[in-house]
Formats: sequence, structure tokens, C-alpha cells
Amino acid sequence: AKRWINIRKSYGNFYKVPRNQTKLTIMLEKLGMNYDGRPHSGLDDSKNIARIAIRMLQDGCELRVNERMHAGQLMTVSSSAPLEGAPVPQMPRYRN
Repeated sequence: AKRWINIRKSYGNFYKVPRNQTKLTIMLEKLGMNYDGRPHSGLDDSKNIARIAIRMLQDGCELRVNERMHAGQLMTVSSSAPLEGAPVPQMPRYRN
């Protein structure tokens, strides 16, 4: 993966909470959810992160790529930057 959504960053920005409030168990707790599964299980952690993402979408969050790798370096992607690979919006052409 060269581009991804860091759900902790998205959660913190969307709900306006500090970084120390974006641990998985805290995010679930604040959203009124319990942790499902075994702690530190990759599969269970992924399922719980997906549940958080679904809730954020339901609350109106627009999840966008916010981190990427470039030349071996972790980089933050501006939330206002266009998505890489997305075509530039253009007005439709009409034939006479």
C-alpha cells in the first residue's frame, strides 16, 4: 500500500479530539461501542476499525486518503488535495 486512510487522524480531525483520545479502545468507547474480539488480534482490531469508519461515515465524515509513502518516507496528505488518479472534473461537451 502506498496510500491509505489513517483512521486515528480522521477521527481526531472529524470529532475535534486530541491525539491521545484516538486509541482504538477510547474511540470505540466515545462512540458507545464495545471492543469485539480479542485485544491486539489483527483481524479483530481491523473489524473494530471498520466499525469506527462506518460510524464516522454515518455521522457525515468524508473519509479520504491522509497518509502515503513517497521515496520510503511517511507523508501526510492534505485533506484539501485532490485524490491521486482521480480525473479533473470537466464540463460535459455538447455536439451541435
